[in-house]
Amino acid sequence: MKIAVIIPTYNEERFIAKTLDSLLSQTFKISKIFIVNDNSTDGTLQIAQSYQNQHESISVITHQSSDQNIPGSKVINAFNVGLSNIKITDFDIICKYDADLIFPVNYIELLVSRFRESDTNGMVAGHCSIENNAEWELEKGTNKDHIRGALKAYRTTCFQQIGGLKSSIGWDTIDEMLARYYGWKVVTIPNLLVKHLKPTGASYNSKAKYLQGEAFYKMRYGWWLTFITAAKMAWNKKKIRLVLDYLKGYRLAQKNNLEPLVTEDQGHFIRSYRWNGIKSKIGF
Repeated sequence: MKIAVIIPTYNEERFIAKTLDSLLSQTFKISKIFIVNDNSTDGTLQIAQSYQNQHESISVITHQSSDQNIPGSKVINAFNVGLSNIKITDFDIICKYDADLIFPVNYIELLVSRFRESDTNGMVAGHCSIENNAEWELEKGTNKDHIRGALKAYRTTCFQQIGGLKSSIGWDTIDEMLARYYGWKVVTIPNLLVKHLKPTGASYNSKAKYLQGEAFYKMRYGWWLTFITAAKMAWNKKKIRLVLDYLKGYRLAQKNNLEPLVTEDQGHFIRSYRWNGIKSKIGF
């Protein structure tokens, strides 16, 4: 299997070398690694270029955008710049990875084995872990059926069928839901842990606080599902006020009549999947 990895990166000089070293050390070799430097103001570009000079598999692409790290749009716009530089059908697997990860040496090998198990396995990944008191533990808020946005890997045919990635917060839920909608399986490998050097959302701009509610609206969650999901997320983050922020974001999106990111039929599928998950957890 031929694998292309695209790494959107913004001000990751502390971590990117560790990420690249771990990818270059894989037991299953990656065909091509594209680093999209998204307007970094630190030494990220220089570090990326030094790796490009030493490794034929690495290419560095520069992209100019806002310096505000708004969830969804910034990272996916940069990812799509990288995507535009390749012929997708030349690769069997397309990966979107963050620049603050350390992968175990057999990570890609295990990914490939799971993709090879079934032609319907459309997305495969391990889970993120974070350091706590010198120990690496599963990142909070991890769901066994969800792949974090930091380490996405898609079978190319699945990626094409879901229409690529949406430039909006919630993209890393929509991709999985659309994959399931089209009959693909989303596979996670429970004990395959990737070291996440910077916790999810650590660098988000404060203006992004309403965007999660907007994402629920764009995914056609409906009010009650939005409320339950918002409450769960706020509880997991130990920030109860987030419930009000998310609900306000939903109301603002509704008031402004924003265009949903999924069709009505896809929205019905997403709601059914979420409600079934809730019912199973409370014993229905």
